[in-house]
Amino acid sequence: MMNLLCFGLGFSARVLAARLAAKGWTISATSRSEEGAAAIRKAGYRAFVFDGSEALPDEALAGVTHLLASAPPGAEGDPVLRHSAAELGARARQIRWAAYLSTTGVYGDHGGGLVSEDTPLTPNTERGHKRLMAEGQWLGLWREHGFPVHIFRLAGIYGPGRNQLVSLSDGTAKRVIKEGQIFSRIHVEDIANVLEASMARPNPGQAYNVCDDEAAPPQDVVEFGARLLGLPVPPAIAFENAELSPMARSFYADSKRVSNARIRQELGVRLTYPSFREGLGAIAREMR
Repeated sequence: MMNLLCFGLGFSARVLAARLAAKGWTISATSRSEEGAAAIRKAGYRAFVFDGSEALPDEALAGVTHLLASAPPGAEGDPVLRHSAAELGARARQIRWAAYLSTTGVYGDHGGGLVSEDTPLTPNTERGHKRLMAEGQWLGLWREHGFPVHIFRLAGIYGPGRNQLVSLSDGTAKRVIKEGQIFSRIHVEDIANVLEASMARPNPGQAYNVCDDEAAPPQDVVEFGARLLGLPVPPAIAFENAELSPMARSFYADSKRVSNARIRQELGVRLTYPSFREGLGAIAREMR
């Protein structure tokens, strides 16, 4: 019996969990609150309240064969490992595959240049530094105990309910222009494709970039989405004059193109949505 434990059941984890549940897997997940745990149980999964302040209950790991960690790191790194590293290390032979979902932000800014998994990790944001710390902690568990962890560095995630078409429809989209800015992206369904491919071909200790084939300036995506919906293209706003949240502004601190050669060559992944055009086009059809 295959049993996946998700530390955090966020946007990406939910898609993978639903796929595996449909194939007969047992799914368990953690939430930081009892309210969140209740929602997980309502979805048909086992649920445990876990916020990293104490060790994970023993019953949460009973029978687990696969593990997915996507909870955001704190000042001390990954919350899962804060009190549960020893317990996970002791179960290294039980766990067949584990994944830590990181970010391409660990590469820092490359002025629009290309980065691969072999590029030095030089994050230039607090979020990137925390993710790099967490990566190191998970890889330490692999080196010290043989825990079969894989690192997945995700580009900008979009999918149903979380995409530029939503903001265009509700009138909140902004076409922000910053000279030379370029982003890589990934559809949430393709994240699940990559994770399933890795489960079939495990290679503990390996890191993978998870992005589509075409990095693009953010304003191009907004313009494409507007034309897709038959809406006016939002006016251009210079980055210096844009009113952005601290989180949104932080995304503009890095400009790079991310290579996805490793997921294609090593894992044999064929993306369902190789660019934002196919991804947004499919979402638009669903919206209609």
